[in-house]
Amino acid sequence: MASNHHFKRPNQPLSSSSTSYFYIFVSIIALTSLFLLSSHYLAYYSSPPVVHIESLKPTKQYVSVNNDDNGAASAACDYSEGKWFYDPTVRPPRYDETCKEIYKGWNCVAGNRSGAAEIVKWRWQPNHCALPQFDPLRFLESYRNISIGFVGDSLNRNMFVSLFCSLRHVTSEVKKWRPAGADRAFTFLKYNLTIAYHRTNLLARYGRWSANTKGGELESLGYKEGYRVDVDVAEGTWADAPSFHNVLIFNTGHWWWAPSKFDPIKSPMLFHENGQPIIPPLSPEIGLDVVLRRMISYVEEKSKQGTILFFRTQSPRHFEGGDWDQGGSCPRSQPLSLQEVEKLFSVGNNGTNVETRIVNEHIHEAIKGSAFRLLDITQMSEFRADAHPSSAGGKKHDDCMHWCLPGITDTWNDLFIAQLSSMT
Repeated sequence: MASNHHFKRPNQPLSSSSTSYFYIFVSIIALTSLFLLSSHYLAYYSSPPVVHIESLKPTKQYVSVNNDDNGAASAACDYSEGKWFYDPTVRPPRYDETCKEIYKGWNCVAGNRSGAAEIVKWRWQPNHCALPQFDPLRFLESYRNISIGFVGDSLNRNMFVSLFCSLRHVTSEVKKWRPAGADRAFTFLKYNLTIAYHRTNLLARYGRWSANTKGGELESLGYKEGYRVDVDVAEGTWADAPSFHNVLIFNTGHWWWAPSKFDPIKSPMLFHENGQPIIPPLSPEIGLDVVLRRMISYVEEKSKQGTILFFRTQSPRHFEGGDWDQGGSCPRSQPLSLQEVEKLFSVGNNGTNVETRIVNEHIHEAIKGSAFRLLDITQMSEFRADAHPSSAGGKKHDDCMHWCLPGITDTWNDLFIAQLSSMT
């Protein structure tokens, strides 16, 4: 028989007054509970849920800055100073050798270059912050309805192809066309984002020059042939680019130190201004300064309001044992040490690749006081003697100037997008 001691009944029935107070008390408890319960549900359904909305403005999306002792953001990081470290766990490249825009000589995986798969496992670590790999899909979302133009020699094409392949890997809706004289360009239709490459070697217009039978000032000085360089005329391949693009990345330099093309005796650069030769003739170094000043002014004058302008520093070559036409090669399988870098690139050492830092001195001086920002990829690239196509480039000589794709120009684009996002 079950015990009922937990439910002991009172011995005496409650009086009528006690019964009234009891029911009043129970009613108050019930009403209070109902009020609290209804208030809870009313608050729950009448208040909007907390939603964490991510801004499409990419300022903090890619950029890491230093913090002071109070946690406040200080000056932006100098991404150009740091070191490379090997990360065997690095995720797969943002694109692979199947990207059809990769020039055959730069496709080191398809070309069976030794160690090609290892090139992307080295990551650049700035000294005081991080440089994360950019997210192609978020980049497309963030930069809808704009146009980005790369203007320069084949090293800027190297960078352009890297960006294209990264973006193409996440979207298939792409239109190929040639706006504003571009060598090649693509629009990612869903986002209305265009990227273009404008081929130019010297920025200024140039072409073959031969002595006139009627004579002239150059002829009187003994010049018979060479290359006419108009310091005040932008090459037609990019002359309309500033009025078309919202972001421009310029480079020049490699062709200015190319004696095989501009032989100082057989085919020198002959600089012209206002259609007339500059007398006395300028050396290539002085000519570069004049062209840089004129072209920078031209771009600033022709650019649309709000256009963001970058000038990329010189991409280093890594020929060792001689220049490209003297049996030089780049057999390295990992980045150089700091001491090896200085041996190859120190201006005082007068090494094979010394023009890299010389050109940068001209660029740094030319953009002072202008609207251009410096995109400094030189130091990080000087270490990467291992990242060129080398003998897999398909040339009669080792290609120690251009870069394997995927490869280091992917990091250039990380840097470019980090700096771009810090200004938008």
